[in-house]
Amino acid sequence: MVAAADSDGALAGKGGAVTVRAPVPLFRKPSILPGFGLTLGFTLSYLGFIVLVPLAALIVRSSGLGWSGFWSAVTTPRVLAAFEVSFGLSFAAALTNAIFGFLVAWVLVRYDFPGKRLVDALVDLPFALPTAVAGIALSALYAPNGWLGKPLNELFGMKVAFTPLGIAIALTFIGLPFVVRTVQPILQDLPAEEEEAAASLGASRFQTFCSVILPAILPALVTGFALSFARGVGEYGSVIFIAGNMPGLTEILPLLIVIKLEQYDYAGAAAVGTAMLGVSFVMLLILNLLQQWMRSRHAR
Repeated sequence: MVAAADSDGALAGKGGAVTVRAPVPLFRKPSILPGFGLTLGFTLSYLGFIVLVPLAALIVRSSGLGWSGFWSAVTTPRVLAAFEVSFGLSFAAALTNAIFGFLVAWVLVRYDFPGKRLVDALVDLPFALPTAVAGIALSALYAPNGWLGKPLNELFGMKVAFTPLGIAIALTFIGLPFVVRTVQPILQDLPAEEEEAAASLGASRFQTFCSVILPAILPALVTGFALSFARGVGEYGSVIFIAGNMPGLTEILPLLIVIKLEQYDYAGAAAVGTAMLGVSFVMLLILNLLQQWMRSRHAR
């Protein structure tokens, strides 16, 4: 039996008999493996219960204050100062990690040296180390009588612990692996032939970096920056020990939420958390849109 397929996917055989094949939905690619509906339902249910339901409960709890009460709760001088500390220092730490994390990834990928595996393993140490332990270690190290804090204070008059600088150092410490582990695979897959071709055409090292290397790694670098920033905004354990927790100066938003909960101000804590969620969502959305734009531009 000879059959011919029409443009709609129907199969026509001898005698005018037609066998219609169900069209593949446009919102997914055809697959030889069954179970799309089951896996999609599980995915949506899992994300709903783990992510959406808690966030919705937070918003609903804060909505009990009303708009005027919500605005009053999130615009007090103490809350605004905590917003400035958390978001400002997280941005500064993420920017620092984007620069030095790229350098660390570059050295680990492009050079061989004694102890390379040890250095590569040390990059993941902030992932494995409990944040409270990291905070205690940094506080002991940068305290006025610490190994680094004492000479910095005596030689340069620089106080690190219990200042915004100490918070920035703690956030840089816990955010570095996000940039290194995001950029490192891209550098490993970057063909060396492209750099050799640019050099053979007379490009300098700086021109080769700007025209060949940077466009390839920039989307991954922005992703690492966003991950480091998001981790820094919500960090608590490694910061409270070195921050000093002085309201209006070194008090972070997560600590302020904990304080409000200890004072049984649940609505106020929910309002601060909702505002923190909204600002974080907007900033991460901007970073994701920027990343997509860079990917599409690089693809052209």
